[in-house]
Amino acid sequence: MTDFPLRDRIAVGAAVVVPLLIAGVLVPFRGSLSSTSMALIFVVAVVAIAANGSRVAGAVSALSAAAWFDFFLTPPYESFSISRAEDVSTAILLMLVGLAVSQLAARARRLQVVVVTDAAQLRRIHETTEVAQAAPSAEAVVDHVKQELIELLELRACRFEYGTLLGHPPRLEQDGSVTAGRRRWNVDEHGWPPEEIELRAIGNGRYQGRFMLRPSPDARPSLQARLVAVTLADQAGAALDTAGRGTPER
Repeated sequence: MTDFPLRDRIAVGAAVVVPLLIAGVLVPFRGSLSSTSMALIFVVAVVAIAANGSRVAGAVSALSAAAWFDFFLTPPYESFSISRAEDVSTAILLMLVGLAVSQLAARARRLQVVVVTDAAQLRRIHETTEVAQAAPSAEAVVDHVKQELIELLELRACRFEYGTLLGHPPRLEQDGSVTAGRRRWNVDEHGWPPEEIELRAIGNGRYQGRFMLRPSPDARPSLQARLVAVTLADQAGAALDTAGRGTPER
């Protein structure tokens, strides 16, 4: 599904409204505050929205901030034109800095998901690393990861396919999202897609095979769990690559 999670939809709404509200609050002070000072206030708002939303929310908030800064806070007021060169520079920098910082904030949010992984999920990663180091074969690592994925993602079953890719099943991506065809599927709201889902095992940039996940009907694994699943699959991929089983990724 293409729907954003509720949190991200709220953040996009805030990205449109909050810069407008900030501009309204600053209007009485536009004669006493410098353009740079007012622009910094907008940047703080952009960072806050991006950190609690998505890249889309951060980008929208940066563009909204630049637009309302221009409209309300630079002469001629209440017009999308700017008469002073320094205000032009400030507006452009506000948009560029806002866009850049929002991307960093959104990335930090995703990284935080991995950092706060609970003890049970950290144990899965650690145990799989130990298995990969001690297992007599790469296939033993694959079997171990299959069992871990069944428990972690609440699957009915999981199998591993070697060789070339066939068909276009839904896919669990490297960033933990799920795509079905060309669309993003919202696992948080709708659960897994009804058919088998592909999770590719990549080792050293080479496609090694894929885990085919058969989901339980009511399972809604968190983004955190899905990211751990990707990590486990890549550990299996690394073991297969070391064993020389892989082919270039397609």
